Amino acid sequence: MTGADNTHIRHRTQPLRLIAAAGFGVLVVVSLATGNADLRLGDVVTGQISDEQLHVLLGSRAPRTAAIVLAGASLSVAGVIMQLLVRNRFVEPSTTGTSESAALGLLLAAVLVPQMPMLGRLSLALIGAMGGTGLYLLILRRIPLHDAILPPLVGLIFSGIISAVASVLAYRLDLLPSLTQWTVGRFTGIIEGRWETLLLAAVALLYAYVAADRLTIAGLGEGLSSSLGLNYRRTLATGMGAVSLVSAVVVVTCGSLPFLGLVVPNIVSRFAGDRLRTSLPWVAVAGAIFLLLCDIFARTVVAPAEIPIGVVVGVVGGVLFIVLLLRSEERV
Repeated sequence: MTGADNTHIRHRTQPLRLIAAAGFGVLVVVSLATGNADLRLGDVVTGQISDEQLHVLLGSRAPRTAAIVLAGASLSVAGVIMQLLVRNRFVEPSTTGTSESAALGLLLAAVLVPQMPMLGRLSLALIGAMGGTGLYLLILRRIPLHDAILPPLVGLIFSGIISAVASVLAYRLDLLPSLTQWTVGRFTGIIEGRWETLLLAAVALLYAYVAADRLTIAGLGEGLSSSLGLNYRRTLATGMGAVSLVSAVVVVTCGSLPFLGLVVPNIVSRFAGDRLRTSLPWVAVAGAIFLLLCDIFARTVVAPAEIPIGVVVGVVGGVLFIVLLLRSEERV
């Protein structure tokens, strides 16, 4: 992409930046104000908030909103990293077995050491996610891929196999409720002290920004990127490690959120281009906005009850995924 192209994109997207920033701010405020407890943000501004309301704001509403923003941004960035390295627009952690492998790692942690601390469970989830991602990449190397739809289809089949193995194991060990909790995303249990693990996902965001140019070159393929002086295998390993870290942290903290890392990068690429250095901030903000919208809908549509956000994201993302697949010929 030339300097003129970058300048054109910046001018074209300037109004959208203002809209996105304003929309993000409004959604954060709405998220903080949404819930069953009596809390008026106007009282916060005027200083008339009670101790009980302050406890609700700082102990529940703010941690939940922070978790949603971090999960949405990091999963979207993880999706675009995976799409670059696999060289396919239709892959992301939930369509390649990464998230399912992380849940399997959590299940093994519950079986081996039921009282394992958070760091230990996160470590096993990360090992599972990296193992699942590596196995998926090995499968892709052995299959002749003549169609852009094949990688996500292979990934969905692989994900189904991992999910089936985890389900059988959980059923035999009477751990199906726990497995469901890890595979269906929800933020109902996010309070102060239970969201901070998502800060580890910010490491992947920082890595993506620092390595944006290397990841973009790696997206050209092993042969061309190696000829340009890039250590392709190291870039592939670190990139997939970042994707696995995000998947493990999100699954451990709030469960799986399918298709988020697939639909957001594809939507953003339509107006921000494919160069990661340019599109990365858009992908992160759009992912946070998308997840905030889904969470607000999940909390309000059947209030005072709440729909698991993983269900909302899965339905919306699944529909958009089908649309993207049907339009693959004009997008690839």
